[in-house]
Amino acid sequence: MDEANSSVAEQFSITRGGPLHWLQVRFGQAGDERHRVVRRALLAILATWLPLLVLSIWQREAYGSQIQIPFLRDFAVNARFLIAVPILILAESGIDKRWRLLALQFLKSGLVTEKELPSFEAVIQRIMRLRDRVLPEAFLVVCAVFPAVFFRTELLMNGVSSWHTSGTGSSPLSPAGWWFDLVSTPFFRFLIFRWIWRLCLWTLFLWRVSRINLFLVASHTDMAGGLGFLSEGQKAFSPIVFAGGVVIAAQVGNTIAFQGATLSSMKFPMIAYGVMAMLFLIAPLLVVAPVLLNLKKRALLEYGALVTIHNQLFDRKWIRREDKSDAIILGDPDPSSLIDLGSSFTVIRQMGLVPIDKPTLISLAVAAALPMVPVVLLATPTDQLISLVLKMLG
Repeated sequence: MDEANSSVAEQFSITRGGPLHWLQVRFGQAGDERHRVVRRALLAILATWLPLLVLSIWQREAYGSQIQIPFLRDFAVNARFLIAVPILILAESGIDKRWRLLALQFLKSGLVTEKELPSFEAVIQRIMRLRDRVLPEAFLVVCAVFPAVFFRTELLMNGVSSWHTSGTGSSPLSPAGWWFDLVSTPFFRFLIFRWIWRLCLWTLFLWRVSRINLFLVASHTDMAGGLGFLSEGQKAFSPIVFAGGVVIAAQVGNTIAFQGATLSSMKFPMIAYGVMAMLFLIAPLLVVAPVLLNLKKRALLEYGALVTIHNQLFDRKWIRREDKSDAIILGDPDPSSLIDLGSSFTVIRQMGLVPIDKPTLISLAVAAALPMVPVVLLATPTDQLISLVLKMLG
């Protein structure tokens, strides 16, 4: 069977579109080239973190002991804008490239035949039109800015003197605090919301593609009818999971360092983040579950009938000896086909309804847990760490 080709699929992209992207194109900042992506990340740091540093120095609250949380000792703000924000920007090209390869894989693997190619291309064009609409991105901006107008966004401001305010947590905001609330945090929040929007677009793409007549094979050894490659799309989100973990870990670090919380009291939010991140990223693959369920049900009946007929023929020929030929079973293809059919039926019975594999789950779990390691090490007394290591070695 010839591989279907599509120039539309080759141009598939979920990140290269929308008002902000076209604005970047106008100013020469768009594109997947490494230097352009790095430049955008640096500009984001200059817009979010550097003004906070300058204003904090001007306020004499960047370091020292006059307040409980000087700017340079604030784990949460530095991790958010020096680590998480650049990752959210730098990850765009890698994830977009992976999504494009997965879209092309539908063609390379023969899942989309020439007959269904127009329907497949129509799905891609519909998703990219939705990507380019102004309203969704404008709504994301409103959602990012709205909380900053009515609420203080830093959890540790209550009862703790910090660079955010002119005194204690209930005091008026300082100039750095105003920039943090009205510029830096909305920018970070917008990046998060935009990734959620892109994940929704990818989910919609998978849902619509799964509804066309794909050439799925229930006996495929990926245990997903041939859709096992979709797991790679979720694995590509590991940097985003890591960035979110950095923010959570830094916030927990602040709570332990400046509010006297213990590691055991903060373990719930750390565990909850890991679980929520994994469930959120697995959710897009659930849209293909109904298709795989119907495929499995149908294949169990069809392959079951085929196995039964083949076993009956094998029994008549070799067990009951109803075939009077002089053939011998050694070297005959019948036992081999019997084993092959049995293996195929076993694969169908073990077929999952969500195309996710263990390596993907492990990579997402590691990405969520890795930022928590420094917090655990810093919050655990040295003697306890040494004792734990010795017990493990013993």
